[in-house]
Amino acid sequence: MSKSLQEQLMGAGLVDQKKAKAISKEKRKKAKQTPKGHQQEDEIKAAAKQKLAEKAERDRAMNQERQKAVEAKEIQAQIRQLIKQNAIARKDGEIAYSFTHEKKVKKLYVNETLQGQLARGQIAIVAEGERYELVPKPVADKIAQRDAARVVLQNERSTDLAEEDDPYADYQIPDDLMW
Repeated sequence: MSKSLQEQLMGAGLVDQKKAKAISKEKRKKAKQTPKGHQQEDEIKAAAKQKLAEKAERDRAMNQERQKAVEAKEIQAQIRQLIKQNAIARKDGEIAYSFTHEKKVKKLYVNETLQGQLARGQIAIVAEGERYELVPKPVADKIAQRDAARVVLQNERSTDLAEEDDPYADYQIPDDLMW
């Protein structure tokens, strides 16, 4: 068997017997002062606590994301329900009512009454998937509170008074004027 490092150093003459005893005595003293594995246990406990804290933070973040997704689904379901319950039937529509949605011109066929209500802002157009539905203004306001992007067109009636020096102030333009 090979000799220990201490024995090899003594054999080479680099360390004498007295110095070797002092070093081993110092080692034993140090070992007695610190309990066995005490420092390792502290490091392990600290690492475990840190891992638990990180895991708890990740879990909290994931739960928040899940909660946001659930809330978004609930809002979309509420909007679908509002549209389904309050959609205005437009079966016999003969007049093409044009509007823009996502930079494209779209058309809905409505009757004369619905056209007037759309122009006056009494009803609005909302998107339901690929379809468009007509709903009353209060319902459109509720939908806009939940998701403003779903309300495609909601005309507001202008309450501005005509200017005093306007020569055509006496001549009002009818809402149903066709160009």
